Amino acid sequence: MPSDLHSPDSQPIFPPPHAPPKQAGLFARLRNWFLAGLVIAGPLAVTIWLVWWFVNTVDQWVKPLVPPSLWPDVYLPVRVPGTGVLLAIMGLVLLGFLATNIAGRTLLTLGEGMLDGMPIVRGLYRSVKQIFETIFSQSGTSFRRIGLVQYPAPGMWSIVFISTPPIAQINEVLPQSETYLSVFLPCSPNPTTGFYFYLPAREVVEINLTPDDAAKLIMSAGLILPEEQAKLAALASAASTGASK
Repeated sequence: MPSDLHSPDSQPIFPPPHAPPKQAGLFARLRNWFLAGLVIAGPLAVTIWLVWWFVNTVDQWVKPLVPPSLWPDVYLPVRVPGTGVLLAIMGLVLLGFLATNIAGRTLLTLGEGMLDGMPIVRGLYRSVKQIFETIFSQSGTSFRRIGLVQYPAPGMWSIVFISTPPIAQINEVLPQSETYLSVFLPCSPNPTTGFYFYLPAREVVEINLTPDDAAKLIMSAGLILPEEQAKLAALASAASTGASK
């Protein structure tokens, strides 16, 4: 029986125990704590700043339109933010109530008739009104459907918001052998800019994704909703495979 537990041509029968994991130094722990605090406080600070900016902006817009006697700042030693937002909401509710009855509709028709007599203002008002009616319509489907298209090159897939079908003046000059859709391709990280174009319906792969999730994915450049990003990659791969057959 050998006197030792090792042989010249073999590994030790009992390997040495693993070294205990090295603990992070003080600087590394401070860095991790700082990053954790930044992740928690950063979104909260940005959200508070945006809300504060919105409230102050609306207050400045509404304040010149309201008599000073209705502002609580006159009676209190401190400024009360949000009064303009509350008055604006009440004003919009009252305007909507008036516009739904006969007298309100009559006044609205007269006002739009006056705007129709102004060449530049007429086109601007109609365009803005159509945008608001499309966005805030409860029954509309515009921008509530999300799709994938191959852009900017074949095999490269981008998220698009499916808009309304082409109008008659455009549809009549498009190839009649295809059914077309109008889509808006937003840019990242600012989805308010992008490209608007018409595509054959067969080139648009509609996906089960909400507009909110799609906007988050675009604004974060893919950093938010990684599970949805994986789904999009799978859908794009499936669409590419189907198109190649």
